[in-house]
Amino acid sequence: MATAPAQSDAPEAPAAPSYDPVALAESLASAAEKSAKLMGDFASRQAEAGKSLVADELGIGKAFMELASKMMANPYRMAESQMNLWWDYMSLWQSSLLKMMGATAEPVALPAKGDKRFRHEDWEEHFMFDYVKQSYLIAARWMHGAVAGVEGLDDQTKKKVEFFTRQYIDAMAPSNFALTNPEVFRETVTTGGMNLVNGLHNLLDDIERGNGQVKISMTDPKAFELGVNIATTPGKVVFQTELAQLLQYEPTTKKVFQRPLLIIPPWINKFYILDLREKNSLVKWAVDQGYTVFVLSWVNPDERLSHMDFVDYMQQGPLAALDAIEKATGEREVSALGYCLGGTLLAAVLGYMAAKKDKRIVAAGFMTSLVDFTGTGELEVFIDEEQVASLEKKMGKRGYLEGSEMATTFNMLRANDLIWSFVINNYLMGRDPFPFDLLHWNADATRMPATMHSFYLRNMYMKNLLRVPGGITLAGVPIDLAQITIPTYFVSAIEDHIAPWKTTYSGPLLVSGKSRF
Repeated sequence: MATAPAQSDAPEAPAAPSYDPVALAESLASAAEKSAKLMGDFASRQAEAGKSLVADELGIGKAFMELASKMMANPYRMAESQMNLWWDYMSLWQSSLLKMMGATAEPVALPAKGDKRFRHEDWEEHFMFDYVKQSYLIAARWMHGAVAGVEGLDDQTKKKVEFFTRQYIDAMAPSNFALTNPEVFRETVTTGGMNLVNGLHNLLDDIERGNGQVKISMTDPKAFELGVNIATTPGKVVFQTELAQLLQYEPTTKKVFQRPLLIIPPWINKFYILDLREKNSLVKWAVDQGYTVFVLSWVNPDERLSHMDFVDYMQQGPLAALDAIEKATGEREVSALGYCLGGTLLAAVLGYMAAKKDKRIVAAGFMTSLVDFTGTGELEVFIDEEQVASLEKKMGKRGYLEGSEMATTFNMLRANDLIWSFVINNYLMGRDPFPFDLLHWNADATRMPATMHSFYLRNMYMKNLLRVPGGITLAGVPIDLAQITIPTYFVSAIEDHIAPWKTTYSGPLLVSGKSRF
């Protein structure tokens, strides 16, 4: 028998915990006081709202009922799946016993490449945590396989059950619980539980900030200040409409290109995604190359702008900006760059301008922009007739879609990275989130007018009409992207889960001019 490597049955604890019992007691008392206040606020809101059943707006219950019926209709496959699960657990028991006795044993289940949840060495080196990890991975693999293997479900239902099964699997990971996460376990022993108390304070702060709902802090909100250490490229507002302001940035070169550059960001976030810090600012880079740069900054609409539609965004955004740029510089021709949803708008604008024989935009770039909405990935889980109708009902009452609601949807697409990693850091480890400029921008979401957003969801995502010649009509003009003959350039990101590159790849195929992806 091989010699057993030195290891303990539990993580080693330090000889003398470095914590202050008085500080711990005071922190607990403060947390209790804050908890009582939040519970009181919550009770008041519930009393006002009245007792009502929550509707299955996402259709999750209906989808899983259909899944269960299909599973029951094939008992042989279910029995086979359960037997495979049993064999995997037997193999894990055997492997774990061999490892406990010091023998070499191949793991039964390994984390996927790039899975950051199990990076701590104890997940592999310590018998208990290795067993917990593999047990979870076996169950996760079985559950995912059982759901994915069910036959007879329509595509939308299949996508829905697979997506929300993954949400459940991700939520139940042992890394998300204090007693089964070795790093949290060690920290709890070292600090005498102070990390969990600090985490409780962080959780209560996030609930308070979210007005009764958990709004997870992804970065230190005090770490960045607009115009100080983020969005610092010098510029000024030179024009504005009811929906947007036009920013012009100061040139940094003695000579500038004759043709200005107009950048169109998405209106679901703030403009400064393209001007974070000096080292990663596209705006700063462009002015340093000699471009006269203009950027649209969209309004954060409230109920007063609920009637604004896609045509309003086109006319009061890019088209109005072109007039203002000509007035400011004397130049009629510009190059344009659309980012994300701004690129979708740019494509529609170019189709409109082509039909009107308007040649002021002579070249266009698209960054991570959907023009063809065929195969938009897991976002399709949230976009069907039932859900869009429910969303329209909500928006009709408020006049807009709250930015945080869309942010939550986006975060669910990468839950381990954008939700659970922060749960572990903020609430279990009791640490403050790391200052990160991109996540600061990501948390600074904007609202969207009800009329415009309904048009966008139904005509772009659901019906995919922008790619169809004459599929949509804007301001009385049928839009045909094939009429776009100017040079275009498309850039996409391999790991983008909002605008999948395989979908954005079809963009150049829809226009007639010279194009590169």
